[in-house]
Amino acid sequence: MFFNVLKAKDIVNLDDTKFQKETLLENNYSSFNIIALKKEEIIDTHTSAEDAAVYVLDGEIELHFDAEKFSVEKGEILMFKKDTQHKVFAKKDSKFFLIKI
Repeated sequence: MFFNVLKAKDIVNLDDTKFQKETLLENNYSSFNIIALKKEEIIDTHTSAEDAAVYVLDGEIELHFDAEKFSVEKGEILMFKKDTQHKVFAKKDSKFFLIKI
């Protein structure tokens, strides 16, 4: 077992980059990631092989699923099932946790 205290706000930064991802934990098909995305940037349509949850630490993102879209703001969580095609759009400079299980 290991113990580590991290400051989420300092893990990824958007200096001159549009997108940053850091994997904090990974085990088989599960992972815990932090992602930073600049305003108006998009993570193109893709499918997650695992159930997932997104928790927004800062900013606001939109998740698009087929004909539906959900706006997720700081302090909010959105969960979705595996094999769900989606894309992510940053409405503001944003940081969020992505948890896949």
